[in-house]
Amino acid sequence: MELTAEEIAAHYSACGDSVALINAGKPADMSDDDWVDTLARNKEHLVLMLAKDYWTTESMTAITAASAA
Repeated sequence: MELTAEEIAAHYSACGDSVALINAGKPADMSDDDWVDTLARNKEHLVLMLAKDYWTTESMTAITAASAA
């Protein structure tokens, strides 16, 4: 299945949301256990998205860095 440019942009935007969340660090009102779970889910999301073959000219630098953080 081939994605439209708009669909690819939406996936890239979702990756950006995960990167921003990871880079922001644990919110003060979140428990350590919840943060560990949130971090793991967002990193896994980035790893899965990095494996997709539909990316074109998007920069994956921040996504790669956040997935390994």
